[in-house]
Amino acid sequence: MKREPPSADDMPSKVGRVMLFGAWLTGLALLAMFFNELIERRENPNPSPVMVSDQGIPEVRLERNRAGHYVTTGAINGVSVRFLVDTGATDVALPLALAQRLSLPLRPGGMSKTANGMVRTWRTQLDSVDVGGLVGRNVRATVLPNMPGNEVLLGMSYLKHLEMVQRGRVLTLRPHVGP
Repeated sequence: MKREPPSADDMPSKVGRVMLFGAWLTGLALLAMFFNELIERRENPNPSPVMVSDQGIPEVRLERNRAGHYVTTGAINGVSVRFLVDTGATDVALPLALAQRLSLPLRPGGMSKTANGMVRTWRTQLDSVDVGGLVGRNVRATVLPNMPGNEVLLGMSYLKHLEMVQRGRVLTLRPHVGP
């Protein structure tokens, strides 16, 4: 039995090919968005922390990410930022580019010893630092010109006003109760 070679009538129309190509592109875009969301969730498992009340005391619970860090989204002066909880940092520390974007006033801060060695720093005051509704006012901050990225180290100038309890993979932040 002999088959005839395909003819132009057997081929899909141009519209059909364009639609098929569009469907593939849409599918790939949806997959990329899904995996991007999955990766972001692994890096920041606390994109929208909320305050809950346990026995009348407000608290925010943060889950550890895959690297063992507590990363969360919050706000500085009402602008959304990404925080990395760092109990070893004396102040809230942020990169110069982010400080400039937030229009923070900068004063010379001297030199600081960081994991990358000695660096010249700037000082500033943050009107508010908000993590899930736990708001700190007039929080001291250090601006590091060589700090990469947009992540803010949430240091002790903010955390010292909170009680921190770590159980398993969860860090609970709540205001100090009592003296």
